Amino acid sequence: MSSTAPDTAPRGHIPGTRRPHHPAATAAPRHALRRAAPALAAYLAVRLTGLVFLAVWAHRRHHGVWPMLATQWDSRWYLGIADHGYAHALGTAYDHNNLAFFPLYPLLVKAVAVLTPGTRASTGLALAWLASLIAAWGVFAVGDRLAGRRVGVLLTVLWAAYPVGLVQWMGYTESLFTAFAAWTLYAVLTERWLYAAAGSVLAGLTRPTGIAVAAAVTVTALLSLRSRFSARALTAALTAPLGWCAYVGWVGVRLGRWDGYFAVQRMWHNELDGGAETLRWLRHLFGQVSRPELFLVVVSLTMLVSVVLFGLSAADRQPLPLLVFSAVLLLIVAASGGVYFPRARFLLPGFPLLLPVAGYLARASTRVRVLVLTTAVAGSAYCGAYMLLVWPSAP
Repeated sequence: MSSTAPDTAPRGHIPGTRRPHHPAATAAPRHALRRAAPALAAYLAVRLTGLVFLAVWAHRRHHGVWPMLATQWDSRWYLGIADHGYAHALGTAYDHNNLAFFPLYPLLVKAVAVLTPGTRASTGLALAWLASLIAAWGVFAVGDRLAGRRVGVLLTVLWAAYPVGLVQWMGYTESLFTAFAAWTLYAVLTERWLYAAAGSVLAGLTRPTGIAVAAAVTVTALLSLRSRFSARALTAALTAPLGWCAYVGWVGVRLGRWDGYFAVQRMWHNELDGGAETLRWLRHLFGQVSRPELFLVVVSLTMLVSVVLFGLSAADRQPLPLLVFSAVLLLIVAASGGVYFPRARFLLPGFPLLLPVAGYLARASTRVRVLVLTTAVAGSAYCGAYMLLVWPSAP
């Protein structure tokens, strides 16, 4: 973005990163939280708008909001893991095998539920909501460091108004994963390598796409060694993938086969096919004579726009760790031969892709900014409610 600070990297600095746009970027946590307060307030306003819209629509259709947010679809799988643990055998059908789901979120649900009142479902939802705020703070911190407070706030609002942003307040792992991803990337940008390593390990225990966070840390850390050796950077490079590798390895041991995790994914019809299935869906949706299903159109447009935004991010010389994270995340989602309809959700943690839009809005007139953000918030509210009340499958 032309509004970002120039690349004036000192000796030993991370390739592709930039100095803080504002001194507060390295302030104490209390001052950093005060600086992020407008972004967090805006985030809550956007998500509460979506929740109220969902509640009104659900009331008219005689549906309860709580079950949809806390106990349906993937939430049920995570609660099942918290209650009963993981399967011991591969089995013959995906609906009898929960090893496709990474362990950190259900373990947190189980641990916190012991110490708090209420059900594990309420605990899981509360954790997701808390994680969403931590994620929003991390998203702001990255935007603020690269281009200042206004861009940071706008980036947070855009992430909150993601088309399937309602998932951030469901009993899913997207908010927790985004929190780890955002703060890990911030740690890399500020060269806090041990924090980056820890965040990457935790991200790798949260979602399969944790490998994208690990790639961002490892690649950036290794390249930083070219200009100056750092034991911490080398430690981060070697440690970053361990969370993801630990769970994949554990599944292999549990099932007694080296490819155990990948066998589970094949059972769930999730295999890399180079994008053939993605192209088939796109041709089917946009080539059919009849009107395609709205939610699938939203998923398809989200994927296509994400590819365009990645091109803009690369052209804008976005910092290397952000580009690596976005590239690997996009590659995993687009090249997967698995189920199509959750792919917009899978891309939700890719907040760096929104930086070009945030930069543009920061320079745009107030009228354009209000129009774009209002449209995004309204569209997100409608899409989120449609996703849970009309679309018949998982979000």
